Amino acid sequence: MKKLIVPVILAGFVLGLAAAPGIAQQAQQPAPQKQQSARVTIPKEVKDALNAGLPTRQGRQDIPFTIFKSTYLPAQQAFYIILFAKMKNADLGFAPAPPSQVADVAAAPGNKLRATFHMFLDFHKMENGVPLPTAREVYVPVTMEQDAAGYDAAKEEWYSVGYTLLPGDYLVGVAVASQDLKKIGTQYYEFKLPDPKDFTKTLETTPIFCVKDIKNVGQVEQRTALHRGMFRYSVLELVPNFDHVFTATDSLDLFYTIIGAQTSPDGKNSIEVVYEVTKGEEPAIKFQPAMEAPLVSRPLPLKQTVQIKSGDSIREDTRDLAPGAYTLHLKITDKISGNTCAKQYDFTIK
Repeated sequence: MKKLIVPVILAGFVLGLAAAPGIAQQAQQPAPQKQQSARVTIPKEVKDALNAGLPTRQGRQDIPFTIFKSTYLPAQQAFYIILFAKMKNADLGFAPAPPSQVADVAAAPGNKLRATFHMFLDFHKMENGVPLPTAREVYVPVTMEQDAAGYDAAKEEWYSVGYTLLPGDYLVGVAVASQDLKKIGTQYYEFKLPDPKDFTKTLETTPIFCVKDIKNVGQVEQRTALHRGMFRYSVLELVPNFDHVFTATDSLDLFYTIIGAQTSPDGKNSIEVVYEVTKGEEPAIKFQPAMEAPLVSRPLPLKQTVQIKSGDSIREDTRDLAPGAYTLHLKITDKISGNTCAKQYDFTIK
């Protein structure tokens, strides 16, 4: 059973992310500045590799990986961009972990495999489609462990890394490098972080996704880190549903943020969201309108109410959705400003 996020906890997320990796440095340094010598930066050989592929966005394949998706969520006046990458176990250098380095003290020597490597993020602001000089360099030291018994060298795992940035158009060069920097893989990814000040006459949302699992770990991550099989957001660990495939007994556990909603004089929001599921042009489920906070964590059960006629009587019955392709429609209305927007989320019942 997934734990639902209570509104009181949700209200603290945006404030908590003010201390998350990225925004604190940017608040102190609103314009790109020369890196201080004491700060860890991208080594020359890695920077050269990133710069070599920058004009054509051509990645280097010493350590193959792909950035296949991204999302973003609010962090005060900035956004927390999360990049999702796929990497194969065999390319990361997993080897038996020395007994003194096994994180699980109960594990016997030889039962754990360990991979240690570097990741670097090279963020560029974009202007008229052209990347400007580096706006932010980030070093992410990585140590991963796996159980030796279940290790599959050919298996491709997905990973996430997040960083807080001010609104704007960006290109990020990502490098994954061996400990000795002799093997360097690179990839490039463009993304846009909207400016909330632009939404005075309309509403917008962050990318809408569903979660398979969500966990409150109690503290905000203070240093940029690479995570396997989940991503961090403030005090949460989240596992998204990437393929949009569900069973009839699942819920659509939505997670997204509404941008541009106004507040009343006493600082409160009044946002109504109407959720409706259709199969093609045919209605399937219509939920009662919900009043939402700007940051939404909403489970929607995939249960359909049908009317059954028997003689002169009509009764209602609740059924699971039949297998097939469906669309969730969202109509979002800010009751204070009158601004609206419509979104949809396609999914499949297997």
